Amino acid sequence: MLGRCPHFAPFFRNSIELAPIYDGAADPTVIWNRQDETWWLLYTNRRANVPCRGVAWLHGTDIGIACSADRGRAWRYRGTLAGLEFEPGRSTFWAPEVIWHDGLYHMYVSYVRGLPHDWSGSRAIAHLTSEDLRRWQFQSVLSLSSERVIDAALHRMPSGHWRMWYKDEVNGSHTWAADSDDLYHWTVGGPVITDCAHEGRNVFFWRGSYWMIVDRWDGLGVYRSADAKNWHPCRQILDAPGLRRDDGAIGGHADVLVNGERAFIFYFTHPDWDREQEFSMDEIHPCHVKRTALQVAELELKNDILICDRDRAVDFTLQPGS
Repeated sequence: MLGRCPHFAPFFRNSIELAPIYDGAADPTVIWNRQDETWWLLYTNRRANVPCRGVAWLHGTDIGIACSADRGRAWRYRGTLAGLEFEPGRSTFWAPEVIWHDGLYHMYVSYVRGLPHDWSGSRAIAHLTSEDLRRWQFQSVLSLSSERVIDAALHRMPSGHWRMWYKDEVNGSHTWAADSDDLYHWTVGGPVITDCAHEGRNVFFWRGSYWMIVDRWDGLGVYRSADAKNWHPCRQILDAPGLRRDDGAIGGHADVLVNGERAFIFYFTHPDWDREQEFSMDEIHPCHVKRTALQVAELELKNDILICDRDRAVDFTLQPGS
């Protein structure tokens, strides 16, 4: 764990001397633990410091845990989520989306069978539930629009039903949507965001509008909607390097937490990655270029435009229970 407020960026880096520590925290999700009355950070636990061929370091990962008992000022590493495996053998879990509803936590996590060293293999979204964020019970693998879907984002629609947005890699790596009345049974609706390939979407409601943030690999795309159905593109954010420690790179795969009247964006960076450099799938990538760091910044709405000044010092204190 590094950092006690966003002035001392990064706010979390998975690099202390405990196992399994891989220095590859990414794809963060922040949620209030109602039982412990603490903030929990769940993240993809990439194996950045493990020498392995191709992109095997992005596979074979569990979901990492860090907790804060002081309203987000300091975060303590708490290991990985146990009990996610629901099939024999070692598999891969990415990008958890966790919501609380009607006495249960629901997690929709990207699932890749096995540990491929390339981008082959199926992709799926698995649904698990928990009463305490620690012990998880498998519910199902969702049947969606193709066999290569990842990166679920959920929000309740104005009508009261639930909508899930996800990446369909077969269909242009675009955002597709599915709907549910009970969080267990889903009906695919079709494509939603198709203007470019992207991943890592996050949906939230703030200041009278629905917002969707997507990872375009050249910064974060922003979309706005009055009804969570019709989305309009806005100006990108986090598409230029920042000045803070480990923040001199574009932002990737973010989670936005609306906390009272404020909105904080949690994202990851590859501080030492040269995006112009390409690596063979048969090559062992240097560990230092694979490492990642988690950052946090505050969103602002100025002149009806969503902006994020990642270098601006803010009083980062989370209110409980959001």
